[in-house]
Amino acid sequence: MVDFSRIRQKISKYDSEREKLIKQARVVLRASKQLIYSVHRDDLKSAASILAGLQKEKGLLDRISRHDPRMRYEGSYSEANQEYVEAVSYYHMTADDKIPSITQLKVTEQDYLLGICDLTGELTRKAIALASKGRYAETERIKKLVEDIFGEFLKFDLRGGLLRKKVDSVKYNLVKLEDVMYDIKVKGKSK
Repeated sequence: MVDFSRIRQKISKYDSEREKLIKQARVVLRASKQLIYSVHRDDLKSAASILAGLQKEKGLLDRISRHDPRMRYEGSYSEANQEYVEAVSYYHMTADDKIPSITQLKVTEQDYLLGICDLTGELTRKAIALASKGRYAETERIKKLVEDIFGEFLKFDLRGGLLRKKVDSVKYNLVKLEDVMYDIKVKGKSK
């Protein structure tokens, strides 16, 4: 006779841990969004505090994910990791002028790349805000960075899927930044 009781217990344990993972992923997502918001407001003191808490929450999420190898393939886990990469990278680009490595962030290659794609959206938003304040050199520097990131993505052989779609968004962000720089140059010449 099949050991249905043992199978039920195993499935129940997985479901229980999965619920913990989903709940903790929401905590990481929320803290990541708060970090991005603080950086956009140029409140790096609060952002540093949020970052410290976010890293602790991410550590807890990773511990929960170790319950079962299948946990690493849960959508909520991946989404939280992508948002984490985006937020921490945005913070460090603003505070230290560096993008953390995949090793520093401790995520999969896929989640790292997806998070970096999303980072370009935040950088574009920042560049537009800087341009509106007349800080054109900083706007140009961000455009160059997004251009470099897009150039690196062009070296991949992406056939489809989510990463391909997000790489397309990097391209659109670059086009926006090129348009902003074009407008700055045209307006600057007409003065």
